[in-house]
Amino acid sequence: MSAEPLKTLFHPFEAEAVALPVKGERVLFLGAEPGFRLPEGFEATLHLVQGFRPDFRALQASGVTAQPEGGGFDMALVLAGRHRGLNEVRIADALERVAPGALVVIAGGKDDGIASLRKRVDELVPLEGHLPKYHGIAFWLRRPADLAVAEELRAANPALLVENRFRTAPGMFSFDRIDTGSKLLVENLPNDLRGSVADFCAGWGYLAAEIAACSPGVQALDLYEADFASLEAAKLNLAGVGQSIARNFFWIDLLKEPVEKRYDAIAMNPPFHRSRAAEPEIGAGMIRAAAKALKPGGRLFMVANRQLPYEPILAAAFSSHAELARAGMFKVLVARR
Repeated sequence: MSAEPLKTLFHPFEAEAVALPVKGERVLFLGAEPGFRLPEGFEATLHLVQGFRPDFRALQASGVTAQPEGGGFDMALVLAGRHRGLNEVRIADALERVAPGALVVIAGGKDDGIASLRKRVDELVPLEGHLPKYHGIAFWLRRPADLAVAEELRAANPALLVENRFRTAPGMFSFDRIDTGSKLLVENLPNDLRGSVADFCAGWGYLAAEIAACSPGVQALDLYEADFASLEAAKLNLAGVGQSIARNFFWIDLLKEPVEKRYDAIAMNPPFHRSRAAEPEIGAGMIRAAAKALKPGGRLFMVANRQLPYEPILAAAFSSHAELARAGMFKVLVARR
C-alpha cells in the first residue's frame, strides 16, 4: 500500500474535524502499516495490530506496542485495503474492542474501494463525518450501545470451508478457492518425497496438506508463512492429515529472517507482488532463501506465472533446474541443490 492512505487516515485530526486523543487514552490501530506520522498533539498510546510479518517487524522496530489483546479502547483507527471482506471484519473488530460511544476512524484509497465501503457502513450506522484527501477518503462513526452492526458485518463475511476441507477467511490469498497455480504444483509433485519437507509461503495450508496426505515418506513437514491469520488457519487445516508426520509452523519473513533448519525438499508458490504491479524480485528472494535452506542434493519444487524470469535465478543458486509442466498462465519448476 502507498503512504497516501496513511496520510488520509490522520488528516481529520490535522484538519481539526476530529478531536485529538489525549495523553492517557488508548487507541487501537487495525491494519497498521509502517511509515505513518502522528499529528502534533496526538498524545494517546497507540496499540497496533498487523498480521503481515514484514510490516509487523518494521512497526515493532519503531518501538510501538503490536498485537494488543483485550478491549475497552478509547478510540480505534482502521486502515482499509483492497480486500472488502477483510475491511468489514476489521471494522467489526474495532467496534467490538472500543468502549460504547468511542470514535472509530476509517480511511483508505479511492482505487481500493473506500467510497463503496463508506456507503456500506453508512447504511448500517450513521456516520459523524467524512473527508477526502490524498486520493482517499476518511470517515468516522461512534460505537453504538449494542454491537448489532459488528455482528452484521461479520455475518456478511464468514469464515469459509473450501471444498469442504480447508478453513479460510476474507483477506487470505485465494480465500474462496484453491489457487490454480498451487493445484498445478500439487499435480506435478513426485510421489517419492521423503525426510524433512518445508512449504514456503504456505498460506492457509493447501499445499502442505496435500503433501502430508500423499507422501508417506515424509517424516517432518514445516510451514513458513508471513500472514499470521493464514498460518493459524493452516494449523487447523493440517490437524486431520498425516498424523504420523511431525509438523511446525513459522510466522516469518523469508526475505529478511533466516531459516534455521535444513530440508530434503521445499515446495512453494511464492507471491510476485504486494501492490498491483508485478515484483519478480520477491520470488527471486524466495528462491535464494530456499537454496540456503536445502540440504546438498535437496530439491525445490515451485510454481510461478509463466512470464516471470526465474530461470536465471535458479541457474545461479542451484546445480540444475528444469521445467516440469506448463498450463495456462503457470509453469512448474524443479531445481536441485
